Amino acid sequence: MPLDASDYSALEGGLVRMLDRLQAEGTATKDPDVDQYLRDDPNAVLLGLLYDQRVLAETAFAGPYKLRQRLGHLDMGRIADMDRDAFAEVFAQSPAVHRFTNKMVDTTQSVARILADEYGGDAARLWADGDCATVEKRVKKLPGFGPQKASKLRYCLYYFGHRDLSEG
Repeated sequence: MPLDASDYSALEGGLVRMLDRLQAEGTATKDPDVDQYLRDDPNAVLLGLLYDQRVLAETAFAGPYKLRQRLGHLDMGRIADMDRDAFAEVFAQSPAVHRFTNKMVDTTQSVARILADEYGGDAARLWADGDCATVEKRVKKLPGFGPQKASKLRYCLYYFGHRDLSEG
């Protein structure tokens, strides 16, 4: 049976709440500016999914928007090259990008380094070609992305308008 990325009934948790709100109210995160940024910047979607652990999904997906506001960019090469302590300071500003600042600073910079070196700094290149299984395999190679998180990417990409990974 083909995967239907528009059917997220098998999911649980905060992402479901966000997608339900998107269907009912037109905003996933409760902030139209954050939602628009997630639609506009593929790196934001990937980092939002990365941050979606042990915090509210809405907070997680707002994290990349906070970073862009504070840094003035979400350039993966520049983030990867930032002094770790300087990046941690930006990350920890109130409200913090994520409650596990130290771990997420390190993971963010590691993901940014891979994106910069292997994908030209553009997360969209992770999913630009290949079927769903291929894309999930690529994403699982990134720090912080296990099988469960990688499997959620198809829904994020679909609902934020980046790519429909439905198979069939």
